[in-house]
Amino acid sequence: MTDSRSSRSEFGAFLKARRAELTPAQVGLADDGTLRRVPGLRRDEVARLATMSTDYYTRIEQGRVRASATVLASLVRALRLDEAQQAYLYELAGKTPAPRRRAGHRVRPSVQWMLDALGHFPAMVLGRYNDILAWNTAAAALYQDFGKLTPSERNYTRLLFLDPAMRSLFTDWEDAGRLSAALLRMETASNSDDPRLATLVGELSVRSPEFREWWNGRIVSDTTYGPKRFRHPLVGPLTLDCDTWTSPNDPDVMFMVLTAEPDTPEDHALRILSSWQTAPAPIAHPADTPHD
Repeated sequence: MTDSRSSRSEFGAFLKARRAELTPAQVGLADDGTLRRVPGLRRDEVARLATMSTDYYTRIEQGRVRASATVLASLVRALRLDEAQQAYLYELAGKTPAPRRRAGHRVRPSVQWMLDALGHFPAMVLGRYNDILAWNTAAAALYQDFGKLTPSERNYTRLLFLDPAMRSLFTDWEDAGRLSAALLRMETASNSDDPRLATLVGELSVRSPEFREWWNGRIVSDTTYGPKRFRHPLVGPLTLDCDTWTSPNDPDVMFMVLTAEPDTPEDHALRILSSWQTAPAPIAHPADTPHD
């Protein structure tokens, strides 16, 4: 959204609405006892919290001056704006919000219920850098029981390159590995200074010559769907359709589901695998996820 006259008008109206929602006690100010003509904070109180003059804040709210990124950050703190409100404020101002340190992912119980409801179709929730956050019994039957792994080991790309059983599971392992390295490379565009990413890439580069070659080749891809071919030690060859969806609330969280056409040999094989796998599929506790 451009910084047009209508945007500046909405910008001021938004600030006014937000300060009307707050009381002095909520922001740590003493109530002077004077009668307030309108509910919420006065302009001079917002200005004091944002460390600016009342006249300057008034001109911002009235759309007579444009707020800089520094001023916007002060207003965000003063008005106790949540992430959605911050995004809206910056959009109205035509500015890009400052990057925030992202917290570790939390997987709600309802997400696990959804995975379990998929029955014999393997399904997982993958977080940043392909960390495995949750899975169902069918996924444990196809790949392995992720619950037996430590949180740092519970990473799809890491397992693909470093776990012999995972590696032998894929009929076309080179294609799968190359794609996984390419997807991880895409993460560096916006997360190049993340120590978690640096640790993962460093370990894979040292321990896997294939990863090191493909990583240094700087191949990138955003393909996250299509057929996956397996050679399972219990049920033999499998070709499954892979579909993924990104969480609408967190672009770093992806749902991956493997399916087969009903009443095909693959469908029957998945049913057999699921019936043999009895171990529960626990959610990775928020404290276990290695994102912080």
